[in-house]
Amino acid sequence: MEEMRAELDTLFHHASPGGRPLLTGDVADQVLPSVRGELRVDVREHGDDVIIVAYLPGYEKENVTLQLLNPRALEISCERRAEKEERYEGYYVRERMSGSMRRIVALPADVSEDNSKAGFKNGVLEITLKKTTVPERSRIEIE
Repeated sequence: MEEMRAELDTLFHHASPGGRPLLTGDVADQVLPSVRGELRVDVREHGDDVIIVAYLPGYEKENVTLQLLNPRALEISCERRAEKEERYEGYYVRERMSGSMRRIVALPADVSEDNSKAGFKNGVLEITLKKTTVPERSRIEIE
């Protein structure tokens, strides 16, 4: 897999006429991480919320899973399986595509699942988690 990813990187970045990359700018930034199996996210705080935006081109909402592992870590995982068939003038093409990505996102504040929400549109996942306060640690006296 790593060799294939390296070859795709080379193809997209260097293998074009005139030495110019085939994909550049925003297109490269959006497509290449997915090809490499990377899950890109933005994390920000806004008032009492922590907002996470993940870019998942080619994935469907039904194949995305979110799990709060602890008050400061969110796991995002997704999987896709697609099959395409074409028949024309004596040609038969059948392509299968599958892949998965998983990322544990470190959060800037303690959050809770209570009142959290998530939306998915056009390959962009937006998650809003409410900040919470965790009781301070207290010492237990030894008798």
